[in-house]
Amino acid sequence: MEDCKDCMLSLSSEFKDCQKALIAIGDETRQQIIIALLESEGHGSRVGEITMRTHLSRSAVSHHLQILKNADIIDMRREGTMNYYFIKAADTQWSKILHLVTLVNEIIQTMPAEEKELYNRTE
Repeated sequence: MEDCKDCMLSLSSEFKDCQKALIAIGDETRQQIIIALLESEGHGSRVGEITMRTHLSRSAVSHHLQILKNADIIDMRREGTMNYYFIKAADTQWSKILHLVTLVNEIIQTMPAEEKELYNRTE
């Protein structure tokens, strides 16, 4: 039982660590932007390019990029007067989210069968 308590404390901590990122990627518009950035194959995209891919206004794209950047999901590099946005790949929130999901899955897999049944009810 103590292991379960430790596991839940760990899970709570993991959720807190990922909270900003989960909120950021939970928005459908930001998901479109993430997909557009992934389509740029790591080279980065300028606001205008993202605007064309997502059919959003420049101000909307800029606003959502700032939220993603503050959540440590994306980064930006400057070349002269041009800013390129790209998915952050090194030691990122993505690995923290993966760890969180893995931990949740491990907890679910170790639940007794009758407890799983309670969670699977659709009533």
